Amino acid sequence: MLERTEAGRLANRWDSKTAEPMSEAELLLYRSNLLGADKRVTNYGGGNTSAKVMQKDPLTGEMVEVLWVKGSGGDVGTIKMDGFATLYMDKLNALKHLYRGVDFEDEMVGYLPHCTFNLNTRAASIDTPLHAYVPQKHVDHMHPDAIIAIAASENSRELTRQIFGDDIGWLPWKRPGYELGLWLEKFCLENPGAKGVVLESHGLFTWADTAEACYSLTIDIINQAIAWFEKTTAGKQAFGGPEHTALPATERRRIAAALMPRIRGMVSGNARMVGHFEDGEAVLEFVCSRDMEALAALGTSCPDHFLRTKIRPLVVAFDPGKPDLDATIESLMSSVEAYRDEYAAYYERCRRDDSPAIRDPNAIVYLVPGVGMITFAKDKATARISAEFYTNAINVMRGASGVSTYCGLPEQEAFDIEYWLLEEAKLSRMPKPKSLAGRIAIVTGGAGGIGSATARR
Repeated sequence: MLERTEAGRLANRWDSKTAEPMSEAELLLYRSNLLGADKRVTNYGGGNTSAKVMQKDPLTGEMVEVLWVKGSGGDVGTIKMDGFATLYMDKLNALKHLYRGVDFEDEMVGYLPHCTFNLNTRAASIDTPLHAYVPQKHVDHMHPDAIIAIAASENSRELTRQIFGDDIGWLPWKRPGYELGLWLEKFCLENPGAKGVVLESHGLFTWADTAEACYSLTIDIINQAIAWFEKTTAGKQAFGGPEHTALPATERRRIAAALMPRIRGMVSGNARMVGHFEDGEAVLEFVCSRDMEALAALGTSCPDHFLRTKIRPLVVAFDPGKPDLDATIESLMSSVEAYRDEYAAYYERCRRDDSPAIRDPNAIVYLVPGVGMITFAKDKATARISAEFYTNAINVMRGASGVSTYCGLPEQEAFDIEYWLLEEAKLSRMPKPKSLAGRIAIVTGGAGGIGSATARR
């Protein structure tokens, strides 16, 4: 379609000529990459897509229905064909007879490999039942800021109805898994005219009969939400209005450069950390606002957000109106220790008998009033992605607090995802850090050919 759009809207980038010769599986890949190319549609690694495709069974030669769905740990924006899991739909449907109820839903993940089609080695994700049991050929599950802002509002059900009418339904918060897949199936059967559903504190599901229709519907629904927020919040000050004025860019960078090595030293006891600094428009608006500390304390709402950023950030004691960098540096250790103590208390309040051991208790996100946001992780890319995720969270808080009351996930629900045994199993499968991960390198002779190439690499 390649249409032109109003400023701030998502463009429909579907090209019929490009898509014309593609198979159903290739159309799924094309759709996925288009959706994942815009972080307003979904965050890095977040969301998933699927298609139900008729293929020849390599054993029987008969045509069977196969679910193609983004595999575990993939990113829709960069996924390739080998990033999709493929599963027999008849076997996925047969799993319903093995399901023992919500208390045992995690065991259903162990059955997914038995449904694999054509010996595909790509592991299926926990979201597989959510796609399998929606009775439509093509399904998108995205995490758009504009939709999560609705989903994270105190009256999210009423807002969903007000904005979308009967086209988009609503389901209450439920941790991703087998039970939620059955909830989605039930919703679809009871609401055959619905085109999708908002999941409270989570995201958006949309579906259609063709890949193009599904992609276009997803873009249209997100744009409908963006337009509604623009109209409803016009003239309103975000986050209660400004409390501070952002410092000049050079001064922000100077302060960040002074804080980052000191924070890095304090949080690298278990593993070396690398920092990232972000002072974009959305971040500055938030860290300079009246409501920043109160909203930050509520934590993030979408599971993907707090898995990358922890349940809440650390607000650095800095007053840009009366900047005293030495005093801020002197207070850092007590702030870091207070965060660790609070995180340990959170773990003790929420832990279950089979919870994994407490992980690194240090903050990932550090908000500096008037300056910006600093994030730390085991490598630069992960630190940058964590900053992207918290920027998504800021956008959600802006929208939700502008039209309603913003709600983070209840603490116990947040803990149960952060310390989910299935999440722990995924972490245990992660490759070991490379030998130089978390280290800072200085390349000498960087102006020369070899030095310049080494630095870029």
